[in-house]
Amino acid sequence: MNIIPIHVTDEAGKRHTLDGIEGWRVMEIIRDYGLPIKAECGGACACATCHVYVATEWVDKLIPPNSEETMMLDDAMAVEDNSRLSCQIILSPELEGLEVTLAPNP
Repeated sequence: MNIIPIHVTDEAGKRHTLDGIEGWRVMEIIRDYGLPIKAECGGACACATCHVYVATEWVDKLIPPNSEETMMLDDAMAVEDNSRLSCQIILSPELEGLEVTLAPNP
């Protein structure tokens, strides 16, 4: 089991360093640490309640969003150029130190 740290900033602006497991979805890591992320569909890319903002320096290091993710983001609130669904980001060694910020959730 390969442990990979990521950094998550919550809606209050507090930065958390979380140890994730390679192959897990970033949404699962955030949820399992108890941070406030809805993730209503459980990672099926059927909602946008795991919306995050990816730090600019990490955007190009991620696999680009597929058409399903893009459609879900079209319905999300406060979408930015660096918006992603955290359920679609699979943790790998290349993402050690990944920085994301939780997007506002109604």
